[in-house]
Amino acid sequence: MKDTFRHQGKRKQLVEIVKAKGVSDEGVLAAIAKIPRHLFMDSSFEDHAYQDKAFPIAAEQTISQPFTVAFQSELLQVQPGEKILEIGTGSGYQTAVLCELGAKVYSIERQQELYVKTKRFLTQIGYRPKYLNFGDGYKGLPTYAPFDKIIVTAGAPFVPNPLLAQLKVGGRLVIPVGDDPQIMTLFIRKSAKEFEKKEFGEFRFVPMLEDKN
Repeated sequence: MKDTFRHQGKRKQLVEIVKAKGVSDEGVLAAIAKIPRHLFMDSSFEDHAYQDKAFPIAAEQTISQPFTVAFQSELLQVQPGEKILEIGTGSGYQTAVLCELGAKVYSIERQQELYVKTKRFLTQIGYRPKYLNFGDGYKGLPTYAPFDKIIVTAGAPFVPNPLLAQLKVGGRLVIPVGDDPQIMTLFIRKSAKEFEKKEFGEFRFVPMLEDKN
């Protein structure tokens, strides 16, 4: 598992691409510059690791496009020490970004193959989320709620009520909503019953599936 000067140079180029598309959060850009994305992918795709594209990983899932990861992370407005729930651990790349930003990350993955592989891999490369769970993302993690922020990394046909319920007042939920494509949506919890909703254009994610476990 090598991270060479060549890889680091390619990451700098990737950061410039992400910046050019509108991401300006310095913490997020620093995380993209630091994290060895090529290690999160099959070695046969290594040459593609620092292109701004999504790529296949195990269990018919994908590692998200770097711009999408950066954009969602910027919308979250992560502060060090915050409790963040991630729905869809996947490759662990978004998890690593949240860890780099200083968050206490709680993450759920519904594909057992990915859950086992990613849990082991994140530890190997030095990222230690607070809790990784094999389970149904639609249900969230009520045991550990409430959360400062919640991020969903799969396309949700609707907004799961348990996720809204597990968000602190003042908290932010970033979720791609719809079938294909999805609309990137931000919910800010204003009170026990009131949410502010903002939309940020079309994105494409693998679907968030229900009751798979």
